[in-house]
Amino acid sequence: MNKVVLMGGLTRNQDVRYSQGETATCVARYTLAVNSRFRRDGEQDADFIKCGAFGSK
Repeated sequence: MNKVVLMGGLTRNQDVRYSQGETATCVARYTLAVNSRFRRDGEQDADFIKCGAFGSK
């Protein structure tokens, strides 16, 4: 199992949906804007990372 810790801001509200079937699973999708660690000449740059989470509430 790999573990990643990202700190950033949400670009918009997360999209939360529930799967269909006997046991509905919660699925959330969102995009994080994370400041880039490698900058050139003091320029600010951000990486936009698409994320998804699923499971119980």
